[in-house]
Formats: sequence, structure tokens, C-alpha cells
Amino acid sequence: MAAAAMARGGLRCGPCHRTLRAAGARSGLPWPGLGGGRAAAAGWSRPAPGGEVQYCAELVRKRDYEGFLCSLLLPAESRTSAFALRAFNVELAQIKDSITQKTTGLMRMQFWREAVEDIYCDNPPHQPVATELWRAVKRHNLTKMWFMKIIDEREKNLDDRAYRNIQALETYAENTQSALLYLTLEMLGVRDIHADHAASHIGKAQGIVTCLRATPYHSTRQKVFLPMDICMLHGVSQEDFIRGKQEKNVRDVIYDIASQAHIHLEHARSFSKKVPVKAYPAFFCTVALDDYLRNMRKVDFNIFHPSLQKKSTLLPLHLYLRSWKKTY
Repeated sequence: MAAAAMARGGLRCGPCHRTLRAAGARSGLPWPGLGGGRAAAAGWSRPAPGGEVQYCAELVRKRDYEGFLCSLLLPAESRTSAFALRAFNVELAQIKDSITQKTTGLMRMQFWREAVEDIYCDNPPHQPVATELWRAVKRHNLTKMWFMKIIDEREKNLDDRAYRNIQALETYAENTQSALLYLTLEMLGVRDIHADHAASHIGKAQGIVTCLRATPYHSTRQKVFLPMDICMLHGVSQEDFIRGKQEKNVRDVIYDIASQAHIHLEHARSFSKKVPVKAYPAFFCTVALDDYLRNMRKVDFNIFHPSLQKKSTLLPLHLYLRSWKKTY
């Protein structure tokens, strides 16, 4: 966490709210032709000249809608870089669900590891996300270490194994979600230990909630990744989740895990007065986390309740209000 204060450049802060109104009305983009070199070999298509920003924004809108909305609220000079960062995260996150053999996943992770190395040598591959990420790195002097941590942690996570305990899940979240927030702070020009501390806790909460939200989907694929120590504490097996059981002990497992996410959010807010205001836009993801945890309580921690799988139509409004109040 302390290392998150490295290599941060200064930027003005001036969030834009108007673009939220059109957030749900964007269409897909065709990308004719193939990029060269490794990108072509990996099956990526090449956008028209100058289209990398739009490509990244569209990818994030489709695959990380909440992250897309949060990025719209960043200052204009940071927004395109945020789309590139989140598109990079989407590319990595999709690998695990799109492969049938771990070897294929390792090869794709290696592509991105080499891509980051080349980005920092001013020689990015001809791939739209990599090209725009290179511009973001140049623009904000982003720290290479965080990109490598994200890749390394997601590579380790290619194994289809449940987390051994809640600490293992938090470590994964710290090295992925928190690392994304550290990079976002760098884009905002924030160099502050309290902001780093908040980012660490919010990232862990994000990782825990993401694990919870994905549980119904993973269960349909005969997979469960919830921390084994909490499942064992309540006498719940992976089979119980795969069968979609809703008994009290199953809900108790979800309650314990969700409570840990809530605790991290409370910790992050406990020193909000010490966090620079211009860091707040990096933390608007807490709005979606609050919404999910609140909805979880409403259904008595039934992880399989249909209402938890629906996209929140009020999220843009809630995000706007949070940004207007200048809180996280």
C-alpha cells in the first residue's frame, strides 16, 4: 500500500456529469482488418486510426458497465486513460472464463506481460487496448509494478480452486482491484498515504463483492470459489451452492463474507476527512458496492435471488448524487 505513492503526476480535477445521461445508449463498433504481430496472432482486430479510445470505452461499457459509469465521472484529462486501464482489466478478467485449458490462459497472460514490458519500452503491440494503455502510461507516468501485480495475480487465479480462506480472497482483491485503484489515483495526480489506505480497503471490498456476485453464474458451471474456511465453519459444501440451496447455513456463509466487505468499506470511510477531495472520483465504485450489499440484506442474504442479478437502473443517479455530495 505504501508503494502506491510512487510516480504520481499532477492533474486538475473537474468531474463531468452530463455524459452519464447517455451512458446506456451506446452501440457496438466493428473493427475491420487485423493488427500486426502478436496481436494478430492472438486474434485481435485493429481499429481505424485514432479509434483506440472508442474501442476501449465500448469494451468497458459492454463488460464492466459499473466501471464505465464511474470512469465517466473522472476529470476529462483522466477519462480516456481510465477507459484504457479498465479495458486492460477486462481483457485479463475474460481470460479465465474463455479458456478450456490452463496452457491457453498462461499464453494469453504472457502476451499481456510482454505487452506491458513493451509499453514501458515505448514499443506497444498493435492492439487497441495496449496502444491506448501506452498513451496513458506516458501521460500520467503510471507505475509498472501495479500492472505486473494484476497480471501475476490473475495468472495464479487461473486454477479453478476455491479460496482457502477470506485472507486469500483479500490478497487476490488487493493485487487486482486495489492495484487498479492505485493506478487510478496516479491518473488523478494524487500522492497521499490516506488515499492509498482507502484504496486498499475499497479494492478488497470490491473483490469480495465481485466474488459474491459471480457465485450464481459459477454455480451453474459446477464451480464455487467462496472461501472454504467460512463454508466449513457453517457446515456448507460446494455441492450446496451448485444445487442452489437457500437454507440458513448457506445464507450465513454469504452473510459472513458480505460482512467482511462492509467492514472494509467502513474502514475506508473512517478516515475520509484525511483523503484529498480530488481522490474521491477514484472511489465512486463504492456506490455500486453499497447498492449490492443493501439489496443483499433485503433478500436475507439469499445469493440466488433474481433481484441480485439485475442491472440497477438507478445507479447513474446514485453515482451523480455521490459525486455531487463529494463523498465516497
